[in-house]
Amino acid sequence: MKGIDFDWKVKRLELNTNIKPFESEDSDLNDFLTNDAKNYLAQMLAVTYLIETETETIAYFSLLNDNLKRSIQRDLSEEESKIWNRLNRKVPNRKRKGTYPAVKIGRLAVSKKYAGSGFGKFIIQSVTSMYLDNEQKAGCRFITVDAYSSAYGFYEKNGFNFLTDKDIDKSERTMFYDLIAV
Repeated sequence: MKGIDFDWKVKRLELNTNIKPFESEDSDLNDFLTNDAKNYLAQMLAVTYLIETETETIAYFSLLNDNLKRSIQRDLSEEESKIWNRLNRKVPNRKRKGTYPAVKIGRLAVSKKYAGSGFGKFIIQSVTSMYLDNEQKAGCRFITVDAYSSAYGFYEKNGFNFLTDKDIDKSERTMFYDLIAV
């Protein structure tokens, strides 16, 4: 990664983990790590992973189960129909599905100090590797994210596509990444 020549590690957040100082550009993402991540773990809603040094949290990401689900056919826009047709053609199955298993990146944040240094890309590559492992615990074809508008470009650069055009005017849009297309 760009200019990173110090020791850091990735670790799974546990209920007894001491969360080291962290501050990103987004107060909602800061608040989640400080106030909600352990509760999400305790309630089995999401698992959070920390990237840290001895003294600070560089970045974090949270994962939870999800799915890609097609709207009722008559509710699909022309663009959505094209997306689903492409997805269905890529999945070998005699019966076309309307729902596919996915993992969601519920939160992904890099501290201000390390923004632009490659940790975000490292996280996407790490999540991809987790689910391309031959010993998966459950099937998972896609990675999804409800991306903030400020992060659309980051996710697009990392291979994500928009799922629908119905959320084009929203502050968050659903995006997906096909693990097989890697």
